[in-house]
Order: sequence, then structure tokens, then C-alpha cells
Amino acid sequence: MGSQYQQNAGHLRLVEQQSTASVLLRGQSAPPVGLRPFPSACPATTAAGNFAQTLHNAIEASGLSLDRIRTELAQQGVRVSVTTLSYWRRGRSQPERAASVRAVGLLEELLGLETTTLSSLLGPPRPRGRWVAQQVPDSLPVSAVWPEEQQVAEVFEELDAPPIGELERLSVHDSYFVSARRQGQLLRTRQVVRATVQEVTRCLVVHQADANATGCPEITSVRHARLGRVRRRPGIGLLVAELLLDRPLGLGDAAVFEYEVELPPSEPTQLYGRRFAVPVREFVLQVHFDPAALPAHCERYERDGGEDRDRVRERLWIGASASVHALVTDQQPGQTGIRWEWD
Repeated sequence: MGSQYQQNAGHLRLVEQQSTASVLLRGQSAPPVGLRPFPSACPATTAAGNFAQTLHNAIEASGLSLDRIRTELAQQGVRVSVTTLSYWRRGRSQPERAASVRAVGLLEELLGLETTTLSSLLGPPRPRGRWVAQQVPDSLPVSAVWPEEQQVAEVFEELDAPPIGELERLSVHDSYFVSARRQGQLLRTRQVVRATVQEVTRCLVVHQADANATGCPEITSVRHARLGRVRRRPGIGLLVAELLLDRPLGLGDAAVFEYEVELPPSEPTQLYGRRFAVPVREFVLQVHFDPAALPAHCERYERDGGEDRDRVRERLWIGASASVHALVTDQQPGQTGIRWEWD
């Protein structure tokens, strides 16, 4: 549920659990060639409103699950995650990349809509800024880190975000605290960074509340830096803040900074995951539970960038301190986190 911009790391929100029901369980088979419109989709009732509402209505009319739609698109060579499809239909993001725009055309065909019904409702391309000008080897684009890429990119441009490669992350340490009410309550983050260019004075941090939370996260304490400009997008629970380093860093200079994030009220939390756009040498994650509310099961997971399926799962044991931890050295772009079950 949180993220530091320069490696677009954390993501303070639940990673939605996706359905694993297969096409065979629904008793349906995929068309052998091309996409076949489903007769229940009715253009007369779906082609109204903005992109999100039109897509939502068309999916509802078709009776198709997002997992089935994902499978149909994959058979045509277009990979779109269930999470991304969910965000498109809820208006939390919209297609931007070439592959995503191609997916829109296939969706029109699959859902029985007239050509350009969806594509004509897409907004302008996402903003460009110097924060994407400096490419980093093995890095991920913002679209693979944040499903809400359009709104995140707009805030980055507004704050004139520095290039992604100005700071190398040597170590990231997250401590996530869950209250007796089973809600994520506080995040403490400590980072060790090193400048890759001269005169580095700031960085941006990005945090997002759980999808079912009310309000935005708030940075309440900063050490070895100070809080600069802050931008919020309450509609998606997004906070982007500028941290001003204690001193300008020269090439090769290192710095350590820490900050705390207070999380807004939400339903019971089940997961904390951090997303990485670039490699990080060391990532340590600790989840601390109130002794009065211990989960029944914990596991560490890893995912590749832009994917909504786990690549790695590992059982974790809760210690006497009512906490669990995960340690990753040479963290690669993607996502690492800990999830748990209450009952």
C-alpha cells in the first residue's frame, strides 16, 4: 500500500485477489480464430457515457467475467491483467500504451460494440516530463507500476518530478503496522540512497490508500529530510509528496531518510505490497500485528511487473513478537509483499 517514486516502489493498497476460475469451469470454450461477439452484449444499451461507464455497461451486458475477457485478449496476443481491466471499468485508469489501445479495439469486437464506441471516448495521451527522460537499465514504465498511470503522471508533471535515475536505492526498509481492528494503521519507511548525478536535492514519494479506504494517506513525520509540496487525488486515495534532502548530493554521495505515513480507515487489511520500477539492492519488509488480532496464515509473494499472478509464494511464521518479515537481496523490478488470512 505505498510507494517511493524514484523506484516507484511501494504501493499502499490491497492488491486485489483475482478469480482463478477457468473457462472450462464456466462450460465455455474460446473461439478458434478471432474474437466472437457475445449475443448478450447490446450496443444500444452500452454505448453511453464516458469510457469507464460504457465499458462497465458492456461487460455487464455480456455476462463475461474479467478473467474470461483477459483470456480472450491473451489468445489474440494482447496481455492485459484482470486488475487493469477492473481499473478501466471503474475509471481509475484508462488505456494509454499501444498494446492497451489495441486491446480496446478487441474489446469492442468481443463485447459486440460498434467500431470506435470505446476508443472514441479515450482522453488525451498521458503527460510527458523529464522524470521519464532518463532511462534506467531493467526499469519498468510507470504504466507497469501504477494502474492509475494517467493521474500519477499528471501529478509528476505538475511537480516537475526529477528523472527516475537520479537516485540509486541501496536499501528500503518498510515496517507496516496493523491495529487490533485488523486495519492498516501506520507505515514507517527508511531508505538508503546514492546520487548518480550532481546536485540531487529532492525526490518524490507516492502512497495510495486501500481501495475501500476513505481519504488519502498522510505523511506525519520526516527525518533527515523535510516535507515539500504535497498533492492529493482523493478519488483514488492517492498522495504524492516531495521530500527535500538535508543537503544537495554530489555524484556518488549517499543519504539516509525516514518518514511515517498515517493510513486512513479501511476494511480489514489483508496485504501489504511494494512495487519496484528499478532494481534495489536490499528490501526488508516487516508486518507488525497487534497481539490481540493475529492472522491465521501469512505468506510472502513476488510478482513480475504488470502481472496480477504470483511468481513466488512462501509460507511465513508469526514470531513471538507478533510480526513477520521478508528479506530480498537484489530486488528486481516487480512487486514483493506479504499477505495474510484472518480466519
